Amino acid sequence: MAGRRRARTGRGWDASPPRTGDASTPPRPRRGRRGRSEEADAEAPAAPPRDEAEVAREICLRQLAVRPRTRAELAAALAKRGISDEVSAEVLDRYDEVGIIDDAAFARAWVSSRHAGRGLARRALANELRQRGVDGDVAREALGELDETTEAETARALVERKLRVTRGEPDAVFRRLVGMLARKGYPPGVAIRAVKDALAAQSAEAAEFAEQIDADALADAEGELDRDSRAAE
Repeated sequence: MAGRRRARTGRGWDASPPRTGDASTPPRPRRGRRGRSEEADAEAPAAPPRDEAEVAREICLRQLAVRPRTRAELAAALAKRGISDEVSAEVLDRYDEVGIIDDAAFARAWVSSRHAGRGLARRALANELRQRGVDGDVAREALGELDETTEAETARALVERKLRVTRGEPDAVFRRLVGMLARKGYPPGVAIRAVKDALAAQSAEAAEFAEQIDADALADAEGELDRDSRAAE
């Protein structure tokens, strides 16, 4: 029929543009992000190797930012990171000279802080200083500032504080508290006398039990056992 419109062929003025991927227009190659990154990496110059002494100083400063450290602790940290002994000694010697490392000051502060905060006695403190590489003479000098009177007073305060929340028969309480002081490094004599005195002031029943305790005999016996155990180790 003359009035019927002819169907569009898609080839004239009203034809739709070809879609991406049509055979008539091959797709343009796309450059991915990875390709650009790899090219940039290839063009960038390689970073020069860092100076070993600089790396060692950074390791030490990071360690010291957490808490004070002994020379032995810093040396161990450097060795763990592969720093040579020669460079480690050079850096640590310099830190010694300028006072960044001071084992004597570390030992004094450690003894004061741990005794006041945890109630540790000289024996436990000596063990902790030894584990941190403090020289024996330096440790003894720091421990000398903690005398026997102060140690005995601290032991008594620890026992009195623990007695407020401890329940049980006097003999069981006695053993528990003596054991607590022993773990904190107190000598047997100091521990037994502190617990005996505290029990005597607690109640009539506890005082009666305390009267039967021969502190000197028990201290001698505990001391013998302690020396034997240490010799066996």
